[in-house]
Amino acid sequence: MKKIFLIAIVGMFALSCNTDKKTKLENLKKQHDEIAEQIKTLEKEVALETGKSLDKITEVKVVELKNEEFNHYIEVQGKIDGEENVSVSPKMMGVVTSINVVEGQEVKKGQILAQLDDAILKQSLNSLDSTYTYVNNLYLKQKKLWDQKIGSEVQYLTAKNTKESIENNIKTLKEQVLTAKIVSPINGTVEEIPIKVGQAVTPGVTTAFRVVNLSKVKVLAEIAEAYSAKLKTGNNVKIFFPDLDKEVSSKISFASKYINAVNRTFTVEVRLDNTDDSYRANMIAVVKINDYHADSAITIPVNVIQKIGGDDYVYVAEKNNANKYIAKKVKVEIGRTYNGFAEILKGLKKEEKCIINGYQNLEDGQLLKF
Repeated sequence: MKKIFLIAIVGMFALSCNTDKKTKLENLKKQHDEIAEQIKTLEKEVALETGKSLDKITEVKVVELKNEEFNHYIEVQGKIDGEENVSVSPKMMGVVTSINVVEGQEVKKGQILAQLDDAILKQSLNSLDSTYTYVNNLYLKQKKLWDQKIGSEVQYLTAKNTKESIENNIKTLKEQVLTAKIVSPINGTVEEIPIKVGQAVTPGVTTAFRVVNLSKVKVLAEIAEAYSAKLKTGNNVKIFFPDLDKEVSSKISFASKYINAVNRTFTVEVRLDNTDDSYRANMIAVVKINDYHADSAITIPVNVIQKIGGDDYVYVAEKNNANKYIAKKVKVEIGRTYNGFAEILKGLKKEEKCIINGYQNLEDGQLLKF
């Protein structure tokens, strides 16, 4: 019995010692973690003060910040149109008897493009001419008699009225004969001829020719309604022509006040000279409209900005007390972005060195080489 009691006491003592050791071990491990964290923090602080880092030196690329002009553009696709782009219709109904020009031909204002059948009008005109000869002779005789106070005034006035009436009819018929000719209303180039000889045409319905004057052209673009308050006549624009690999600078010459109810857009126009005849109707143009301008701004590449917890950060290189460059994480406030660059409103200043390459996985205080 005594032996059993002794064994139980020894077992309890051993178990108690074992438990104390585990607790002590856990406490030591906890203290070890806390001390290790303190050592790591102190090492960073010492590195900041002395320039001695336990980490290897990281090679980076930096750019020295400066104040420069910053522009933001709205980019939309537009097209070229002639300043004078005219759809020519006939002035009377009739059948086309001849077409006097071909597509691509340059024409002058007033030049006859096509002829309609005017045979009946000419026959009527010839008939009136014969009648007019007789009536005019009768009038001249009556006038001569009336000047001599011979005959009645009624006879003289009747002859005069008949002559003038036929003259007006002749004038009207001659004008109708002229309307049988389809003429160009402008100087330009014949771009389309949708009619054919023998075809019946109707005023206001049939398009006979399209004549375009491309000595001056305009670029047309449709802009989303959201920008209607920002864009106006006089805004700077850049226009890029992919087919010509050419970019020109100009200004908006017209900004419509009308919003299209279907697609919620409004039209802007930019007029250009075409002295070298390089532009063509309906040529694609990428229109870049300047809707924001800053004379002096700090800008950095968008890709160097890192988002952490909803805030934006970048790394800069600055000298520590040992006159060595170390990495420093800086919170920034971003304005507008365009063409891969962001305007920095707060956080950076002129002459600071922003890290633009090798910024991945950097930490505060890390020694840098560039």
